[in-house]
Amino acid sequence: MAAHNQAFTDQPERLNDRHNLLISVKLRRSGENWFNARLANLSPTGFRVQSFAKLEMDSLIWVMLPGFDARRAKVIWTRDHESGCQFERPLHPAIFDHILRMNRMRARQES
Repeated sequence: MAAHNQAFTDQPERLNDRHNLLISVKLRRSGENWFNARLANLSPTGFRVQSFAKLEMDSLIWVMLPGFDARRAKVIWTRDHESGCQFERPLHPAIFDHILRMNRMRARQES
């Protein structure tokens, strides 16, 4: 199981430009139930999440992006009900592009 943790980098550097968005996701802490949250930005390597639940720094969580299986991420920083997280493995470019495209389409429909 320790091999999974090796995918996370030791430095919480921002490896990619983040795109601002607002999408609903499901989050789960280890051993707990899923709960609703919102992504405020996204990059292939991580995201900023807003939720009613306070996440602990360095904890591992699961995030379920709309239309995709759950992915593991590590909480890099936290401030009140907002946290920055790093994916265990970066998103595939096609998945990243699809999520951004769906967010743009949803925003157009709501305006």
